[in-house]
Amino acid sequence: MMDAAQASSALAHHDLSVVSLFMSADLVVKFVMLVLLAASVGCWAVIFEKALRLRRLNAAAADFEESFWSGGSLDTLFEQIGKTPNDPMSAIFAAGMREWRHATDRGLTASGTMRASLQQRVERVMSLSINREMGEVEKYMTFLASVGSTAPFLGLFGTVWGIMNSFTAIANTNNTSLSVVAPGIAEALFATALGLLAAIPAAVAYNKFATDIGRYSDRLEAFSVEFAAILSRHLEERS
Repeated sequence: MMDAAQASSALAHHDLSVVSLFMSADLVVKFVMLVLLAASVGCWAVIFEKALRLRRLNAAAADFEESFWSGGSLDTLFEQIGKTPNDPMSAIFAAGMREWRHATDRGLTASGTMRASLQQRVERVMSLSINREMGEVEKYMTFLASVGSTAPFLGLFGTVWGIMNSFTAIANTNNTSLSVVAPGIAEALFATALGLLAAIPAAVAYNKFATDIGRYSDRLEAFSVEFAAILSRHLEERS
């Protein structure tokens, strides 16, 4: 067996750079590394997209609320928004106003029963609009959760496979020197590192965005309740 100095000299001939570790890895470990690398890139793409989108949505909601509470006519605001609202809060407002206009234009607010039915329809329409808009906002959150929970185990699988290859190399060469064991173990641990590289940002981002999205959803819910109360007062004034 080689002594420590010989093992160190032999190990120096092995390139343990990232590229070398990937190129010398087993096909299965290479596949695991590529999947984890793709997952990491995808996570960062989702993270940047979600951060920018939530910032835009909150800014748009603030602008709309400023216009809504400015004291102007709701009909005028509805005409300004048009048929293509630019943000979820505007879409909720437009959905409620369309239902309101449809009923009032047809004179469906004459009786108390009709007014109560209209109130329920407006609330239901806005609730459906919230669910639809939040479905778009929450898109790709499942991807972040899946990567955050599965990437470490996938990296661990690559690690176990790489260590098995190291033991196979030891058995084939009948040599337990560091120069024989180290490259395979390094490849295996590199797979674990890639798993953590993908999982940690995904888990942190998921928790952060889940909180931010929950707050935004509460904001939309609060607006829909306030808007429904305003329409209810208008109905009472018509009676």
